[in-house]
Amino acid sequence: MVNLSFGIVAFGANLPLSDQDPVTTLCTTMGILHSAPGISITAISRIWRTPAMPAGSGPDFANAVALIATSLNAPQVLETLHAIEAEHGRDRSTGRWSARVLDLDLIALDDRIEPDAGHLRDWMDLSPDRQGVQTPDRLILPHPRMQDRAFVLAPLAEIAPDWRHPLTGLSVAAMLEALGPRALDGMTPVESPGFP
Repeated sequence: MVNLSFGIVAFGANLPLSDQDPVTTLCTTMGILHSAPGISITAISRIWRTPAMPAGSGPDFANAVALIATSLNAPQVLETLHAIEAEHGRDRSTGRWSARVLDLDLIALDDRIEPDAGHLRDWMDLSPDRQGVQTPDRLILPHPRMQDRAFVLAPLAEIAPDWRHPLTGLSVAAMLEALGPRALDGMTPVESPGFP
């Protein structure tokens, strides 16, 4: 019997890919991820239109979140996500928070804390000016910025509002509420891909 882990993957795009707009890119990427060996999507949020971060840095993003079941470990899931990004022409040399044709992030896998609680807390507490330039040299789980990002939390709240952060104990709904009443300014759900 195969042991399955359950994870959260965030999707984002704000540049066209050939003749595809970012919403279409996300929809096709969901199908690719669902058919990847060892991974299946079990739930998907609506796709949201989200202002680029920081403000004015590029076209609006299309964002969504999926729940996955996987027989892979965290590095293998991340490797799969990076391979899909590369197939779509993702250029990681353009810097953090730059415009991109596709961005796939492993947000969480089960209740794992990687590599340990101290490292995770350090990255969660990283100052905003350092967040844009500093990149971890290893996989950090849960994603250290998830609690700060309405474009992750709002879609995730549609499909897993009660999921709890393994370090803070806060639910998705509570993390979203903690961002304040203006957290969703400029964000609009635009499409329900109906997948899988």
